[in-house]
Amino acid sequence: MLIAKIYVKLKRDVSDPQGFAVKGALESLGFKGADRVHVGKYFVIELADMSRDAAEVMVRQMCDKLLTNPVIEDYTFTVEQNGGEA
Repeated sequence: MLIAKIYVKLKRDVSDPQGFAVKGALESLGFKGADRVHVGKYFVIELADMSRDAAEVMVRQMCDKLLTNPVIEDYTFTVEQNGGEA
């Protein structure tokens, strides 16, 4: 079985109000070193048996059609053989 790990975040030039809120909360707790905070999404998808190439094509389609908004978000992903915690 293959595992797809997908990381989604807002594009750099898109305002991230949730990131600003987290940055403010970190500062109020005494953590002063964070210049910018970006909040994103993380998906772990277990895939049926298929080739890694087929899995990568399918994951890219999932991201483009449902999991991300390509206008404001970027994504990266890995496809790994199941062998540990996701």
